[in-house]
Amino acid sequence: MPTALLIANRDKPEAARTAAAIRPVIARHAQVLDVDAGDQPLAAGTAFDLAVVVGGDGTLIGQTRRLEAFGRPIVGINAGRLGFLAEFDAGDLERHADVVFAAKPPLRARMLLSVEVVHADGCPPARGLAINDAVLTAGAPHRMIDMVLAVDDDEQGVEITGDGVIVATPTGSTAYSASAGGPIVHPDVAGITITPICAQSLAFRPVVVSAAETITLTMRRVNEGTCVVLDGQLPLPLRAGDRVRVVQHDRKALFVSNPSNRYWDALRAKMRWAAPPSYRV
Repeated sequence: MPTALLIANRDKPEAARTAAAIRPVIARHAQVLDVDAGDQPLAAGTAFDLAVVVGGDGTLIGQTRRLEAFGRPIVGINAGRLGFLAEFDAGDLERHADVVFAAKPPLRARMLLSVEVVHADGCPPARGLAINDAVLTAGAPHRMIDMVLAVDDDEQGVEITGDGVIVATPTGSTAYSASAGGPIVHPDVAGITITPICAQSLAFRPVVVSAAETITLTMRRVNEGTCVVLDGQLPLPLRAGDRVRVVQHDRKALFVSNPSNRYWDALRAKMRWAAPPSYRV
């Protein structure tokens, strides 16, 4: 039998209840290894074939970063509010257990971003991964900041004054980037979205560049709290002169897909995409 990690934040009642409900389902198809949600590395020598993560999209994103080096598929079980990335609920898992725990389950490969901060003062670079986005945010005391954005071989770049910039994967295009006016990008598109946050320019519109491009943001003027935040969870502080370098990571995150779930159905149901006005009857 395969070995499956069962990861849940058991401090959250809904996640704890859902984990308890699906544990017998998993146990019929795999050996279950219970693991608490968190950011601590797994114990040395931990071996597993797939991971079942119970929680909201935030939990799933955090655990994806935690498990990235193992290269194993992840099954997202929604116990949060939206569940756009976590495709399954307890009923779906039971219905499709034979497929999910098969030797070759249906998989979705999702782009990851590799983010590096090169410090102007010579300190060692700070690095991290993002599955949704890397958000360069002004921070306290919330004055506008200045930076230069360059894409790949554009040596001149463009100067930006504003509250920041969102660099998003296709998966993250429906998150903060969409709220800031960025486009929705299908997850299978090999592109990276660059969306300004309140730029002091009517001409700076969101743009989608090739996933093969290198995106560099050089800080000119910053606030005390300016940082680049990965997936809304991991802040990397920035100072004037620092450079933020964003590229597509060399590996992708693997998610087991729900046979009952279609991207466009989820976009309509959960994001209210293209919902018509509420006409008076």
